[in-house]
Amino acid sequence: MKKIFIAFLAIISFVACEKTSKEKAPELSINYKKIELDNGLDVIFHVDKSDPVVAVELMVHVGSAREIEGRTGFAHLFEHLLFLESENLGKGGLDKMSARIGGSGANGSTSRDRTNYLQTVPKDALEKMIWAEADKLGWFINTVTEPVLAKEKQVVKNEKRQRVDNAPYGHNQYVIGKNLYPKDHPYNWQVIGSLEDLQNATLQDVKTFFKKWYVPNNATLVLSGDIDIEQATKWVHKYFDEIPRGEEIPSLEKRPGYVAATKYLYYEDNFARVPQLTMVWPTVESYHPDAYALDVLSQYLTDGKSAPLNQVLIDDLKLTSYVGMFSRNSELAGEMQLSIRAFNNKKLDEVLAGVKKGFEKFEKEGISEKDLNRIKAGQETNFYGGLSSVLGKGTNLASYNTYTGNPGFVTEDLKNTIAVTTEDVVRVYEKYIKNKNYIATSFVPKNASELALEGSVLADVVEEKIVIGAEENFDPKIAATYEKTPSSFDRSIEPEYGETPLLAVPEVYKNSLKNGLKIFGIENDEVPLVRFNLTIDGGQLLESMNKLGVANLTASLLNKGTKNKTVKELEEAIQELGASIYVYSGKEDITISGTTLAKNYTKTLALAQEMLLEPRFDNNEFDLLKKATIASLRQQEANPNAVARNTYNELIYGKDNIRSKNTLGTIESVENINLEDVKNFYNQYISPSVAKMLVVGDISEKDVVASLSDLNEKWTAKEVTIPEYKTPEAPTKPTVYFYDIPNAKQSVLQFGAPALAVTDKDYYPASVMNYILGGGGFASRLTQELREGKGYTYGIRSGFSGTKAKGAFTISSGVRSNVTLESAQAVKKILEEYPDTFSDKDLETTKSFLIKSNARAFETAGAKLRMLSNISDYGLETDYVKEQEKIVNNMTKEQIKDLANKYVNPNKMIWLVVGDAETQLARMKELGYGEPILLNKTAEKIKK
Repeated sequence: MKKIFIAFLAIISFVACEKTSKEKAPELSINYKKIELDNGLDVIFHVDKSDPVVAVELMVHVGSAREIEGRTGFAHLFEHLLFLESENLGKGGLDKMSARIGGSGANGSTSRDRTNYLQTVPKDALEKMIWAEADKLGWFINTVTEPVLAKEKQVVKNEKRQRVDNAPYGHNQYVIGKNLYPKDHPYNWQVIGSLEDLQNATLQDVKTFFKKWYVPNNATLVLSGDIDIEQATKWVHKYFDEIPRGEEIPSLEKRPGYVAATKYLYYEDNFARVPQLTMVWPTVESYHPDAYALDVLSQYLTDGKSAPLNQVLIDDLKLTSYVGMFSRNSELAGEMQLSIRAFNNKKLDEVLAGVKKGFEKFEKEGISEKDLNRIKAGQETNFYGGLSSVLGKGTNLASYNTYTGNPGFVTEDLKNTIAVTTEDVVRVYEKYIKNKNYIATSFVPKNASELALEGSVLADVVEEKIVIGAEENFDPKIAATYEKTPSSFDRSIEPEYGETPLLAVPEVYKNSLKNGLKIFGIENDEVPLVRFNLTIDGGQLLESMNKLGVANLTASLLNKGTKNKTVKELEEAIQELGASIYVYSGKEDITISGTTLAKNYTKTLALAQEMLLEPRFDNNEFDLLKKATIASLRQQEANPNAVARNTYNELIYGKDNIRSKNTLGTIESVENINLEDVKNFYNQYISPSVAKMLVVGDISEKDVVASLSDLNEKWTAKEVTIPEYKTPEAPTKPTVYFYDIPNAKQSVLQFGAPALAVTDKDYYPASVMNYILGGGGFASRLTQELREGKGYTYGIRSGFSGTKAKGAFTISSGVRSNVTLESAQAVKKILEEYPDTFSDKDLETTKSFLIKSNARAFETAGAKLRMLSNISDYGLETDYVKEQEKIVNNMTKEQIKDLANKYVNPNKMIWLVVGDAETQLARMKELGYGEPILLNKTAEKIKK
């Protein structure tokens, strides 16, 4: 598991405060209480009453490293199975309950070393969650039947197709694992496993795995948030005590990877458009003394303008726009990975030569104390950022307990981090990187093997063939029959709710400056952080069709130095404050986003102001940004999800509407943009008259307004008129469109039509209507039918995407290729039946979730910023959530039916499929919407 950084460097602030005796050292530890039940379950409590919510996390010390060869992917398969059903929750399990209680959605993840299950819920549902988590450990395995297993295998295989098989460079980590670790090493295979192993899993395999690993003495339960520890302890004993202890589980041996000789491998990637080089060295496991210095080394070599590898590969040789390096330390072993995605048609031998030059530069210059402190400085901010949610604190406590047996190990971890010296950084470089054997992978576009490193051998990658009807059939509706696991009380009775939490809407202040800048803020002192967004309306809407991408280039160039600071000097000034400032552009605006310690807010804002008002407009940086943007656009050309998004927007808005265009522009338009175009855009459109400042954190309204006085004087308003682009009406008849990506292992579906703006009176009611259709995760019909019922997809969703302008209603999913037609038919049937089959129970579930989930609505700084954005963008009242509650409470089935007929009519939609035309195009005629329209020419070449 990659080490969690949310708590790193709390000690730095403690030590820094010691240096100034006048400063009071803040309390930086995470307070907790730990108990161990007789059956071995570790339970950790953390109290945080800042919001009426509780995070519940169950972490089981089993990941892919506990699997055996030939049965890989089991740990991850279990992560899926445990959400489906248990003896006392019934079918739908925790997912179904989550919808009723207003939870954040039951979720989980699997790593090499652990599996965790987590969710944030309103505090009145705590006993329900403890009851449900206990059911996972003690009353689950009997509910797994052959049909359930068969269906979930398909879901997991779809996840692999989506994340690995159908993604650019998706097989890279598989190739690395197979060559960095010996065949019998538990890190030799990937967490998600292989399609063959998943298919071969038997019901008995599953039961054996569960009984060995899913036992109390191999698990940690964390309850974090607005809890009463005494009451919570009683509930934990009640629901968990009678689950029997499992066999003792010995620790696995630490075992590093091994590379006997440097090895070059290559692979022609169906979805890659530019070549990528990855170099990997075996290192050490988590918490090893050298792991801390390796973290610093990876950041220093590739993070920022002063990084040696960036200076050589990006600035000097201009081979790439991004160099990434990270130290991946897991429980048993670690590795250092360096990855460079080169520009189009660049030979990776040139990139490797550049890497060697960058290493030579580091060997000659080393790392300074200033650079070391700069790298450490931002981690105090990251620490507080992690503390802004009870879930973040819960995961931190669970992780330390799982790997060290001590939730408070954070103190030792932080001491080890702060103790890193410049000598340590050089030492670990020489010990693990310099002149050491490594694995190098060259992932290149199809028919471009000449771009791979010279001497590379073809990597062994198993590609799945697309075969219609290849998957086994199953009926997930067959109920499991079994003898119920006994208990000392009736566990089928769901606990009652606790006391209903009050909806606490944050107090919002509004202000403005003479130059027109509007101010919206929320003061919140839970953690000593301030987050701000300075948003300037316009963005891509202000571009001309022949200069597409100029807003994006303008925003990106504002990050690249100021009149008095080079890029390097600006980066260092920001990092020395432990802050982050980033400028980015979107469809409708340009935003300067900042995060900083409250004590450094004024200095951070001054830097943001300097970036805004005194841009450097450096020619070299502009050229590099253009190359980087063009490289990104090339990569999108073969990425099925990017192709689907871009194509769908053109179908929804029409080619003459700028809302249909990629915010990056096109390769042709970006090539034609010059620095004068950027300066003209900046001078015409960057104005306080169309801007707003959103501030959340440990700072008062008075101090915020005072901090902006200089900006008020120096930022002169100008008149900016933002064009309005009319969104077309929904089509009067359905049409099927197909975009061919040969050999795609999944089809990306985008079905929908133009619908509503946020300001339309029907917008929020329509979103309520959509909850059961496709907006409610596992509570939605689309998910229940296509994922849970048929195993066609890993995920499917629907929603409205309006802003101040009318946006689309969209259903989106990635489905396995050989059921493309069947998936579309299932969606069509659900849409046709939805208005007349929406039930009283559906309405009750919708109301329960939308009302109860408001307890979580404003927990984090990010959530509060979104609230301010909604208020400032759409003229909403500060308590608009209460108005939305009234809409929900008054909603009727008749309203749902009317809204569904009006906005989600399958006979007035665009039906776009992005997939393998050779096997799927002709079949789509059976959807009943006429001959599908092929949008590109590659399928014709295939037929020839």
